[in-house]
Amino acid sequence: QVQLVESGGGPVQAGGSLRLSCAKSGDTATHYPMAWFRQAPGKEREGVANINTDGTTFYAESVKGRFTISKDNAKNTLYLQMNSLNAEDTAMYYCAARRGVGWCKLCPESWYNYWGQGTQVTVSS
Repeated sequence: QVQLVESGGGPVQAGGSLRLSCAKSGDTATHYPMAWFRQAPGKEREGVANINTDGTTFYAESVKGRFTISKDNAKNTLYLQMNSLNAEDTAMYYCAARRGVGWCKLCPESWYNYWGQGTQVTVSS
């Protein structure tokens, strides 16, 4: 069974940076479409960025130019580099993966098969 474990969240001041990691285990396949989602208190979960098996990446408008999604296939790890953080970025961040190959542009939650438990990011102004 595939497992995803996020890390790297925490408190940060506005304007600061964090790098989230998501380690995938449970199988040896390295090419999974993956994504980062986030959910702020009282709001629905929203897509932040995704990366396809061909390496193409897509970002929500709210994070474009500030966040970078990347994947290290050798380490089976997904990353999200977050710069210029602001209070609106405060949320629980989740990584997600889809079984097998696939391609999408900011696909909804239902497109993904596996989810991590989340890591909290809190930005103070």
